[in-house]
This record gives sequence, C-alpha cells and structure tokens, in this order.
Amino acid sequence: MQLRQWQLECVNRALEHFNANQRHFLCLATPGAGKTIMAAEVAAELFEQDLIDFVLCFSPSVNISKGIQKTFSHRLECRFDGVIGAVGCSYTYQGMLSFKEDFWQLLKRNRVLVIFDEIHHCSGSTLEDANAWGEEILLNIQDQAQYTLALTGTPWRSDQAPIVLSRYLDPDNEIQCDYVYGLKEAVRDGVCRNPKIVLIDNEELSVKNQYNEIQTFSSFNELFKGSSIPYQLVIKNDLAIHHVLSLAIDKLGSIRQLNPDAAGLVVASSIEHACFILEILKNTFKQTATIVTYQEIAPSDTINKFRHDDTQWIVSVGMISEGTDIPRLQVCCHLSRVKTELYFRQILGRILRTTKAHDQQAWLFTFAEPKLTDFAYRIAIELPEGSTVIREKKPRGSMKLTISNNCKITNEPPSLPSCFTLSMGDAIGRKQINSLPSQAINDAHLISSMNPSMLLLGRFREKVISTFDSPF
Repeated sequence: MQLRQWQLECVNRALEHFNANQRHFLCLATPGAGKTIMAAEVAAELFEQDLIDFVLCFSPSVNISKGIQKTFSHRLECRFDGVIGAVGCSYTYQGMLSFKEDFWQLLKRNRVLVIFDEIHHCSGSTLEDANAWGEEILLNIQDQAQYTLALTGTPWRSDQAPIVLSRYLDPDNEIQCDYVYGLKEAVRDGVCRNPKIVLIDNEELSVKNQYNEIQTFSSFNELFKGSSIPYQLVIKNDLAIHHVLSLAIDKLGSIRQLNPDAAGLVVASSIEHACFILEILKNTFKQTATIVTYQEIAPSDTINKFRHDDTQWIVSVGMISEGTDIPRLQVCCHLSRVKTELYFRQILGRILRTTKAHDQQAWLFTFAEPKLTDFAYRIAIELPEGSTVIREKKPRGSMKLTISNNCKITNEPPSLPSCFTLSMGDAIGRKQINSLPSQAINDAHLISSMNPSMLLLGRFREKVISTFDSPF
C-alpha cells in the first residue's frame, strides 16, 4: 500500500516511540487525512517485527467500526472479525461496556496493540474524573496493553475534561501529541480539500414584544446578545432554511458540472427538523435526497448506499458528524443546535477528504451565530496569513416576504440582497474575491411561536471565509 508522506513519517515515529519502551502514542491528524490507513500500517509493522500477537480497535460508531475492520483486513491480509484465525477485531466504545473479565484476559495473556479512533470521546486521568468509556480504558487497557495508538482530529473535549491516556503540559495544560498533521499541511500536500466557510447573516432584524415595543438589530451577533431570541428559532425558520439551502444547492450544482457524483450533507438539529429539511430539498428544490437518523433500522446501510450512489443530498441527525468516510461530500449545511468547536470541526471534516475528481472545492454553510463565527475565524487563523478582501453588494429593488407561524407567504416586487464577502489569501499574499449567487430574499418577517416576541428577518448577507487559495 502506497503511503502518503505524513503517514510514513507517523508510522516511523510510532515505531521509534514503541521501541523506546514508550507504550502510549497519540496522533493528531486533521479529519480526512487518512488516519485509519496509517494505523493499519503501524499494526502491520509491529506484526512483521513480532512485537504483537493481536490488535483491538475501538471507535465511536458502528459505521466507523466497520470501515476500520475493512481497512485492517485488507492491509493485514487476514480476517479482522475476532473469530478463530483472525488477527484482531473492531468494536465500538459502547460495546466495550459489555465485555466481561474473560475478554480482558486477552490483554493480560497476549501482546495486544489497542487502537482508539477519535480518542477524545474517552475522558479521565483517574477513575474519579473518567467517563464510562475512559474508566474501562483505565481499568482494563492502560496497564495491560502492549501498546496503544490513539487517533484524533480534534484533541479536546467540550467539557474540558482530560482525554484518557494523554499527557498535558504545564502551565497551559496543553495536550502533548506525539505526531501532528494539521489542516494547513494537509491542504498543502493535496491530502485534504481547501475549505471555505460561508457565514450567513441578516442585516434587518427586529424583535417585537407584547407591548408592541420593537428592538432592531443589524446582525445575528447583535440579536443574540441583545434579545432572548434563541439560535434554535433561526435554524428552524422556514425562510432561513430555504435561504441557506438555496446557496448550498447552487454551489453543489456548479461542482456537479465537473463532478457528477458530488454530494451535499445537511446536519439537522432533530429528527423532526431533518424531515422538514428533506421535504424542502425534494419538493421545493427538486433535489434527490435521503435521510439518516438514529431511529433508522439500519443507518449504516443507508450511509453505505449513499456513499456509492449519485444521490445529491443526505440529511443527518448526529450520524455523520465524525469519522464517517463519504469522500464525494463537498458541500455541507451546519443547521444543528450543537454549537461547540469540537462539533463544528468534525462537521467540517466531512467535506475535506479528496478524491480523483476534477473539482475539489469544499464549502460549509451556516449562520453567523457568534460562537460559530469565532470557530470559523479560529480555523482561518491556524492557516497561512494572507490579505483580506471585503466586498459588499448593494441590493437592487425591493421584496417583502411575510411569514407567520402558519407559513403564509405574500410577495412584492423582487430584488437581490446585499452580499458581504470575505476572502483570506494564502501564505504568499495572493488576493482573491469569492462571491456567491445573489438570492432574491429581502425584508422577510417571521412571527415566532415564542410568546410574546416576534422576530423580523431582513436582508440576508453572506461572509465567505476562504481559508487560503486552493492548491488544486
């Protein structure tokens, strides 16, 4: 198997680490870089050197677990399903909780390499501060495994708890990784796509209370800081959903002109939300689309089918957030209520994996909620410095959409909204202006179901954060 340069370097670093009697190795590699293939190569080398007898792999979901099993079986040219004659097996973290003492005897009686995918799901430096999965690792793996190889693309937890088996440096309590391969390096090497993040804002927002008093806001940032309107009201608003989907559909359509199999992902906040979005995609925009949620009988089968067909969109609730390999995904709409940096980066990672297709664009669309905006700019800061170009388009004409909670719509003469575009150049300082198709949505009014306030949505505008110029 031909390894990428970073994979070869990490394999060698891990082997040197283990040969120096250091038993726990942590690899941070950006989502989509190919961590599983690297881990399989480490296992193969350890078998070749007769340093291990068996491999155990743990991951956050059944779908990821099956992918690991396939990769390891192919690389090791042997069964990897735990039956007689197999050299290893792949399990979920949840499954770990059901193992009895006789299973854990495997680690005491054999030289076992244990691999943890997305290790940040497991927390705990001691039994007192560990979560359920971290506790199992501390009790049954930490001192019993011959070696451990931990993988992550996001090496922190939203609850700030320590990641199990990890080392932290004083005084900043920063996690110490044994090998790091970041997004900057991955895009430079052509391993990952160059992502662009579109922050959709609104410049005429009003909130009316039961006394008919009106507050006006010029952005979502001002709205959320100065009123009690929750973010969830925006991501579930019919007009807002239509707007973000229209932008994403236009982008996917242009990409599919060169990549007919390119696809988009919508991350919804609930099953009801996902079903609503699915209907809009199918009935309003005439897109081919499917849905996958935890209530599906066989969600892994749905994901696998979508991975290999040419359906345009998949709408998900927590099923395609991390580790799930669907390389043809190139456009994503983040419409989840979850607003953590960990989740934001995991969702972005779903559209970063490169393919052999001609067009390697990657676009993530979301609203300019303050936290999400901070996360987007934080990703940009990690990348090479460059010039920032800002261009604002002025609206032409006027249009008014009145949407009440019964979704009644009235129209007036059409117009184009303002479009606010921000592009960040790359390390050599090239300037670039990125723009999106203008959408005819202005002065939209929404009466929310939240008593006693009314939210009025005005002109939408988009900020495009181009992390750096595409190397492709």
